[in-house]
Amino acid sequence: MTPFVLKINRFTLALGAAIAFSAISVAKADDAEYGVLMKTLANPFWGAMAQGVEAGAKEAGVRYFQQAAESDQAAEPQLNLCNTMLERKPAAMITAAINSTNLLPCLKAAQEAGVKIVDLDNNLDQAVLDKEGIKVTFHIGSDNGAAGAQGAEYLVSKLGKDAKGPVLVIEGLSGNITGEKRAKGFADKLKELAPGLEIVASLPGDWDRGKAASIATDTLTAHPDLVAIFCANDGMALGAVESVYAAGKGPQVTIIGVDGNSDAVKSIKDGRLNASVAQLPYLVGKQAVENVKKALAGDKVEDSIAVPTLVLTKDVIDAGKEPMLEYVK
Repeated sequence: MTPFVLKINRFTLALGAAIAFSAISVAKADDAEYGVLMKTLANPFWGAMAQGVEAGAKEAGVRYFQQAAESDQAAEPQLNLCNTMLERKPAAMITAAINSTNLLPCLKAAQEAGVKIVDLDNNLDQAVLDKEGIKVTFHIGSDNGAAGAQGAEYLVSKLGKDAKGPVLVIEGLSGNITGEKRAKGFADKLKELAPGLEIVASLPGDWDRGKAASIATDTLTAHPDLVAIFCANDGMALGAVESVYAAGKGPQVTIIGVDGNSDAVKSIKDGRLNASVAQLPYLVGKQAVENVKKALAGDKVEDSIAVPTLVLTKDVIDAGKEPMLEYVK
């Protein structure tokens, strides 16, 4: 592993096996305490974001406490964690909702209590928030539609605009706006740039590596000439990699993920996963805390803060010249 890639340690990953909780105090911190609610720490993506939150809190001199559900499908347990968090009366709640609706009761109660709400990693649907009368202080994360489009641009740059053949899209959890935007961004851009590359299936993989592997296996059976797979996150992409190589079709199928987590980086360096659109979660977490402090101080903060993305390939990683590699954790 090269110096710019920091693996999540075993202790951090172990936290993901059960509900994770941590309380952090920073010397000479402001009186305000922030609540941070992650989806899970079992996924390296959220582990990297937690690192960014910690770094941002240290630099800003603020206190926070953090909770996470056992998995990124544990919608009801995450709501319970949110309600427990609210009992501590934080000045702000930085929340990465598992879907667009599971935290709504808690967020409404937080708003009524005067707590500032932050949508971490763009998991809340603005239309749903408007309908419920919930106002967030700001949304922060990558542009998920643009991230999907970058995946398509990479694929076309590799195969050519005149390329033809079947393509599989493995979406995230059904009803999750993040995965939906990534899948749509990919499909729309692919149709624009290389109409001969036909999406023959677009199926929810529920952010699950095993399920994605099964979908890839079934699709390869139905379409043995499959040329590419786009997955809405890296975990599913790595599941697809396993299936494709087990079928002896590694060189034939280009596989692209989204997140840029440490496991994906290793697979790319090993020459298996072709690319990942890195979301730079460390930078998202860090900037979330920094902007909450500004908002609580009464300073102007944009309603939507976009953190850049980066297409990671073996060439980019081996060259080591891209400045944003600093934030790939």
